[in-house]
Amino acid sequence: MAKAASALDYRELARRRLPPFLFEYIDGGSYAEVTLRRNVSDLEEVALRQRVLTDVSQIDPSVTLFGRRQALPVALAPIGLAGMNARRGEVQAARAAAAAGVPFCLSTVSACPLDEVADAVEDPLWFQLYMIRDRGFMRDLLAKARARGCSALVFTVDMPVPGSRYRDLRSGLAGAPGLAGNLRRFWQGLTHPHWAWDVGIHGRPHGLGNVAPVLGKNTGLEDFFAWMRGNFDPTVSWSDLDFVREHWDGPLIIKGILDREDAVAAAELGADGIVVSNHGGRQLDGVPSTVRALPPIADAVGDRLTVLADGGVRSGLDVARLLALGAQGVLLGRAWVYALAGGGQAGVTHMLKLIEAELRVAMALTAAPAISAINRDNLARFPIM
Repeated sequence: MAKAASALDYRELARRRLPPFLFEYIDGGSYAEVTLRRNVSDLEEVALRQRVLTDVSQIDPSVTLFGRRQALPVALAPIGLAGMNARRGEVQAARAAAAAGVPFCLSTVSACPLDEVADAVEDPLWFQLYMIRDRGFMRDLLAKARARGCSALVFTVDMPVPGSRYRDLRSGLAGAPGLAGNLRRFWQGLTHPHWAWDVGIHGRPHGLGNVAPVLGKNTGLEDFFAWMRGNFDPTVSWSDLDFVREHWDGPLIIKGILDREDAVAAAELGADGIVVSNHGGRQLDGVPSTVRALPPIADAVGDRLTVLADGGVRSGLDVARLLALGAQGVLLGRAWVYALAGGGQAGVTHMLKLIEAELRVAMALTAAPAISAINRDNLARFPIM
């Protein structure tokens, strides 16, 4: 970990330490992974405008999102089963986020349940929820999120059906049911002793977090994925937001917006924020990168709600790029899971320090001493706008 200088260094550590079925799950995308690659390559094409001889001795990367001041314009995005990448992983990541003064968003399908993670930190969590068939389960989760003081609800809407992820089939996470699948994953864990000792043995009980009550004694990965497939709701529509609002009265953030018309609809229905996102390239392959989708969406609704973005972010420089394109905050996804797998809580803490240091340099060299000063004027070239 001492040699890690970037999020990509943590990716390599994660690749070495994790069983293939877990690494490919967090690293991969859907189908041929065209959108996954576009998220990164299009972001790299965004050139910032370097300015000089401006007083940048006082750099302030803090920002206010949804009524709360935070140290950086980032949050840790919800990642399913992230807690399997390190011992009680979501707890470690939440502690790192709290220490850095940024929000941590817990996934509905986390390995650690909401109560465990909320007990571990004083700062309020964000909580992520899917629209699923079992509305009673949703209602109970929303009630628990309120009771545990969660400060925002991230409602993911781009998963009425799961994307097809070839890597999961090849690695043995999916498509290998029964004894054969269990033996394959067991062997992968056995050949990665650091993970087996830290997570496989000392990280138990996993219990599959928030969905454990509905799974009962069926606590295997196959049971979990079968429950998810059976509870994705392809009938979901904008009218279903009424159900969410009926049971949640805090800030509501709609995640998975990639089209200007959908962003306008979210604003008209009273969402407090949106996340411009293609699910990290894990759903519909071939759709635009976040970078392509963000500017027209920010132009259309940026004065009506808070616009967040994710996808392809590997550095503080990438954070500055998305802010310049119209985002008011950025969700870090794979970056924090790589760091968690590579170094646990200390790894996530270090990754956030790297992001902050890189962001501060970008702000200084673009003559933007505050987050509010980052805008389209900071762009030197963006050929795909």
